[in-house]
Amino acid sequence: MLEDYTPYQQRIIKRYYANQDRVALQRLSELVTDLYLAEGNRRDQLWKSAVSAMKRLGVPQGRIEHLLQQDDPALIARLVKELIGNQ
Repeated sequence: MLEDYTPYQQRIIKRYYANQDRVALQRLSELVTDLYLAEGNRRDQLWKSAVSAMKRLGVPQGRIEHLLQQDDPALIARLVKELIGNQ
């Protein structure tokens, strides 16, 4: 598939996929702030986005479910700190 791209484009594509975990972690940290401020349907949408980011980061399903049940952005903030410490 990469043969269809120039060497420059190939490097960009490779860097994108190599940094997906950092992008997901950054997105999750941004969602923490948004969750603190959101209410109603917007908050539900943000939780869905957070679950998606956590799955991409390889967070176990049991832990994701626990975070959803607690409905506390502070717990996701702790998770982000933990994940940053593991890098």
